[in-house]
Amino acid sequence: MGWGCDLTWIDKRKVVCMQGMKAGALFGTALAGILASSVPAWAQTAGSPTDEARVKGAGTSAGGAAPMAADIFAPLAYPQPENAYRAGSGLPGPAYWQNRADYSIAARIDPATHVLSGSETITYTNNSPDTLDVLWIQLDQNIYRPDSRAASAAHESHGSHPGMTSVHTDGVVIEHAAVDGAAVTPLVSDTRMQLRLARPLPPKGRVAVRISWHYTVPGTWGGRTAVSDTKNGPIYEIAQWYPRMEVYDDRRGWNTLPYLGQEFFLDYGDFDYSVEVPWNYTVAGSGALTNPNDVLTAAERARLAQAGRSETRVMIRTPADVTDPHSHAASSGTKTWHFHMANTRDVSFAASPAFVWDAAHIDLPDESPGPGRPKQPRLAMSVYPVEGIGAHGWDRSTTYVKHAIEYFSSMWFVYPWPNAINLGGYGAGMEYPGIVFDGWSDRDPELFWITTHELGHGWFPMIVGTDERRRAWMDEGFNTFIDAYASDHFNHGEFAPKQDSEFAPKTGVPADDIVPILTDANAPTLMTPADLVSERYRHSVTYFKSAYGLKLLREQILGPDRFDAAFRRYIAVWAFKHPGPSDFFRIMESEGGEDLSWFWRGWYFRNWSPNYAIAGTSYVDGDPSHGLVVHVENRGSLPLPVVLRREFSDGTHADTRIPTETWMRQKTATLTFPGGPKVTRVRLDPDHVIPDVDRADNDAEVGVH
Repeated sequence: MGWGCDLTWIDKRKVVCMQGMKAGALFGTALAGILASSVPAWAQTAGSPTDEARVKGAGTSAGGAAPMAADIFAPLAYPQPENAYRAGSGLPGPAYWQNRADYSIAARIDPATHVLSGSETITYTNNSPDTLDVLWIQLDQNIYRPDSRAASAAHESHGSHPGMTSVHTDGVVIEHAAVDGAAVTPLVSDTRMQLRLARPLPPKGRVAVRISWHYTVPGTWGGRTAVSDTKNGPIYEIAQWYPRMEVYDDRRGWNTLPYLGQEFFLDYGDFDYSVEVPWNYTVAGSGALTNPNDVLTAAERARLAQAGRSETRVMIRTPADVTDPHSHAASSGTKTWHFHMANTRDVSFAASPAFVWDAAHIDLPDESPGPGRPKQPRLAMSVYPVEGIGAHGWDRSTTYVKHAIEYFSSMWFVYPWPNAINLGGYGAGMEYPGIVFDGWSDRDPELFWITTHELGHGWFPMIVGTDERRRAWMDEGFNTFIDAYASDHFNHGEFAPKQDSEFAPKTGVPADDIVPILTDANAPTLMTPADLVSERYRHSVTYFKSAYGLKLLREQILGPDRFDAAFRRYIAVWAFKHPGPSDFFRIMESEGGEDLSWFWRGWYFRNWSPNYAIAGTSYVDGDPSHGLVVHVENRGSLPLPVVLRREFSDGTHADTRIPTETWMRQKTATLTFPGGPKVTRVRLDPDHVIPDVDRADNDAEVGVH
């Protein structure tokens, strides 16, 4: 059959083939090695035949800088141990519990002063096994106080837009607080407020907290709340606006991280809220409008009914309506818009006299807008000023909304709420349940990508309620992951591949674009607490690296069939609950059927990367008909499966997949292929699907040394 070869290094890239063992000995030794499996059906490309190659060990890599296999494949201790609350399978444990917060809120906007005032009643249910002596409440608007902690941290915070530091207000002014009817004196500490309970709240107990408050809405950029001018009047984008309960859970008790510009962590409940505004304002809010007869004209109500039957947008308020005072249900005074949203962690709204409004039917089962009300069609909606109008702009927004909700529902978990709204405002690029805040100046792919991304947050973290304050990668990255596939799916790939600040920003090829992060010694790991990730790395790590990790897991490690089933299981069992990283790692292993410790350690806890090299090639006996020997070296620390392609002289090629397990006890693998057509070149990862950090040694001409 011919001769194998030993390898003698000349320089970093070249090897010479010395006289070695007979082919029979080579094949015999290979039987004790690890077989490189053929590329599975889910990883094959059309017209690419696959076959098996024998693999055997051949020593260690030159340089020896990568971690040893014993470190790469060592068991991994997860941050959170399994217990009765969180099972080793990644499922909620038999004793899992979660507290609940239901809200009734009445708010009012005064456009003359930009003051938002409100009163609310929080019905808080203690489902924990603990007796609570205090309640902690979030006051996010205190971030705008000049003495806030965020003002000092803003130079390294992703909330460090000039408006977050240069625009100061008095924050939230607490006018009154009471628990079960008895007044209490709140203790305010930065963006948190503590209420001491006269009577401790026992397990299964319930308490009513009433708070009256007001604050001044910051200017054109409020970070998470704003008022912006347009040619037809101001747009109020109101978010993180009411005092909200902190989460008390089994992992930390009260979660009281101060608000430094990161996002939020909240419990679930039902919301009933109203907003009083001037007569000529339109309000779009989370959930469903429950008093349309009081605030909409007969024409607007008829158009909404038509939209509920339409696959394309129907204009609810036209550009002409915006400047027509007779297009409103009132001609003076104020109107109160009343909304309801069930089983949500938050609500937000926008209000303006400048809104153009359109809507279309979402192809999902009808949903009730509130208790005791008949089911109605669900609507994809957009509200925006006339500045956003255009065939390349907001004329297509509702099409994007409709696609996102329907696609994500079909792929992962059915959208649970009545409506989905895209707001064309100043451009915060921010998500809340049922409504997202985007920019009226967005156009074409940027508008599609930002709309899809922000609506994707309806799944992460609005349905799967992770802790954004600590683990932003579990919502931003997971959402960016599902967004990338949505880009591929929309209108036959009109805006594919996803290529923006959140994913593959330079070329659209994630395997290439992630390399600068993997080779940056200063880049934080995914497990770095969110507040410690600077703006320089926020998108590249928290969004891009997290999303690409899931693509690698889906496309290169588990395959779509196993990954999709496991990921759907994760979403379903943790819907409206609070999973952490350990829960996710465990359920993907258990449901996916793989020990993924090496991947979690390398991609999430470290910034490890793959680096493969062709270390030598030769024909057995110098004759293609006798076989081909290829030496592949692992010089990296993240042993992702890798494809070796043989290109034949007749223009065809064959792919062989080298699995992760190949590298458990060796740094170099020898692959022996049976005789056949002449091979002109061999390539590693020819389609650039893994992030090999040094591709200079990934291909070689056969017989050229």
